[in-house]
Amino acid sequence: MISRKVIFTLAALLLCVSIAFGQTLPAVKPEVVGMSSERLTRLDKVLKQYTDEKKIPGAVALITRHGKIAYFKSFGMADLEAGIPMKNDSMFRIASMSKPITTTAVMMLYEEGRFLLSDPISKFIPEFSDMKVIVPDSTGKSYMLVPAKGEITIRQLLNHTSGITYGGGLHAELYKNAGITAGLTPTQGTIGEMVKKLAALPLISQPGEEFWYGLSNDVLGYMVEVVSGMSFDKFLEKRIFGPLGMKDTCFILPREKLPRLARLYRLNDRGILEKWLVDPEYLCSQTYFSGGAGLVSTAWDYLQFAQMILNGGQLNGVRLLSRKTVELMTANSIGDLYTSSRYENGDKFGYGFGIRTERGVYDELESLGIVGWDGYFHTRFWIDPKEELIGVFMMQSDASTKIKTRFRVLVYQAIAD
Repeated sequence: MISRKVIFTLAALLLCVSIAFGQTLPAVKPEVVGMSSERLTRLDKVLKQYTDEKKIPGAVALITRHGKIAYFKSFGMADLEAGIPMKNDSMFRIASMSKPITTTAVMMLYEEGRFLLSDPISKFIPEFSDMKVIVPDSTGKSYMLVPAKGEITIRQLLNHTSGITYGGGLHAELYKNAGITAGLTPTQGTIGEMVKKLAALPLISQPGEEFWYGLSNDVLGYMVEVVSGMSFDKFLEKRIFGPLGMKDTCFILPREKLPRLARLYRLNDRGILEKWLVDPEYLCSQTYFSGGAGLVSTAWDYLQFAQMILNGGQLNGVRLLSRKTVELMTANSIGDLYTSSRYENGDKFGYGFGIRTERGVYDELESLGIVGWDGYFHTRFWIDPKEELIGVFMMQSDASTKIKTRFRVLVYQAIAD
């Protein structure tokens, strides 16, 4: 049995965290929300081991259940060389965890009657009006182009069945020559300029016929600009981040917050963590607002977004989406197709969210019906409507340690009631 003194100390610490973050979700003892403090120490042990052994530089882990914070801790370092410890308010490049935010922006405009999901994207971006599809020959080394059978719809962009990719395979040289990037590194120009270049390239498959993870969300980000008349960064700030109190989520990182940014690392050939990619200064002045990969955020900020989705589109009296729209976004929209990350984030896909629908095929310890997504630098979130549970995991590394999946297992094994 855990002692009353330990429980009181834990509660006091969580209360301090609550005050420091000005949060509206209260922090409580895990037992209050049906979780085991004793079993959550297993999560402490694993994350401490990973950081002590330098398998990962550092991490922030956040768990809520029934609208209350049961666990919020940081481990390891945000900057190994500078000796800066990871903190609960450390900032992270969330990469593809930008996608659910982008699709939320699209669906907010959809609710205003600006378009239908069946509308062709060419209605707003005419460059997509006459698309071609790349078809490989029998060797797989060459290809021909054939006309698309139909136009790309907004729905197909939302669920990655548009035929737009990230530029692998036969597309690799075409994307490279056109200067198409994923928005993870400094990118010149604007999202509109990039999307128009993308529209000149062939699709990997006929629209609506296959699931291909790719730059569809960048197209949607530009569509938001066209429909709203606002730049994408300003739209997100005014319509999502501001109303939800996500004060540390942005495309352009204020220079005074740069010291809070967790640095990127990768394991080199000797198994040693080394700094990765470029100096983060570019984040303070970038002009390319990638709808699929460009945002910086914190675990606490992303929780606000996730809680809004779990609450059916509203948080603290502020409604961004209707309950029915959230139901639509988090339902299977790809039919019998499977996602490219079915072992990690769900065997089906909605609009910006992977969905777990099958038991005992691809899942680990988790619930059917959970929705969520990952980021390229090993960030993760998921929402479990059945358990009223949210998990947010932040780190900045390419380390293929499966730590995100272990995190999820360690969360669910701690559910006691």
